[in-house]
Amino acid sequence: MKKLLLAGILGASLFTVSCSATKNAQTSQNQRAEFLKLKGDWQIVSVDYDKGFKIKPFDEGADAQCFVGSQWKLVPNNYTGSYSLNGGGDCPSFTQPIKFEVTNGSTFMFKKIANGTKAKQNTVGYSLNLVNQSENQFSLEQNVPFDGENVRVVYNFQRTGK
Repeated sequence: MKKLLLAGILGASLFTVSCSATKNAQTSQNQRAEFLKLKGDWQIVSVDYDKGFKIKPFDEGADAQCFVGSQWKLVPNNYTGSYSLNGGGDCPSFTQPIKFEVTNGSTFMFKKIANGTKAKQNTVGYSLNLVNQSENQFSLEQNVPFDGENVRVVYNFQRTGK
């Protein structure tokens, strides 16, 4: 009887562990599927923030409004991409290669890759919240510290190609 009870407890434990592993694998697969939806060409259609502040995103020295119309190419299979500012007015024109990933299904992290360097050599990057993701649009939300407070900046993306 003791052996039967022990076998029953062991079986229940294994069942619980296997169900937990299955659930974790399913969650991981769902997050990967959402990540792969980012593949393609995107354009920032608007940047929302308190206009009382002068925001210069991603240490580019360009005003946040220079990013409106910028083109982003994201390739999730190898975690690479780039963004290009169009220039004009006081806005520069350039293309910046990046390495990116999405962690926990909602944190978009990227780092700029300088010519001739490898991604692992660059330890500085940016962390934004991935929100409102759908097949053809998403937003990245960034909290920029300023005078002990956070200024919320939202970059709204629209798909331009696959």
